[in-house]
Amino acid sequence: MSRDVEFVAGDAPVQEAAVLMGELDVGALPVGGPDALEGIVTDRDILYRVVAQGRDPAAVRVREVLSRPVVACAESDPVGTALDLMAGHHVRRLPVRDAGGRVTGWVTLADLSRALLVGSDALQAGLRQLTEAE
Repeated sequence: MSRDVEFVAGDAPVQEAAVLMGELDVGALPVGGPDALEGIVTDRDILYRVVAQGRDPAAVRVREVLSRPVVACAESDPVGTALDLMAGHHVRRLPVRDAGGRVTGWVTLADLSRALLVGSDALQAGLRQLTEAE
């Protein structure tokens, strides 16, 4: 997971969120702050709820288009729990909360995929066989 979590304010214009997503090269941002998470705004939220409807991204507020409810995992959860949450809720990103409910990190499907790929001896052996086969 990443501990460097960038938040966007709920009252910020959608255009500001889109610019920040571009600068960070991410597809979603948590909305609010570590102690008060309002939701998640994704590139798809912006595309379907603003652009496709012909709304002005400078006038629409992030709070109007964000996704809820927020699905999150705990710092103490195993990787499998995060994967189950993502699959069960059809999301690619999860905020990570400490025991007090504060957002302390952000885990993505790409993070989990990398961890599983690197941590699996069986998968590594299978990949070696595929790449070394003649």
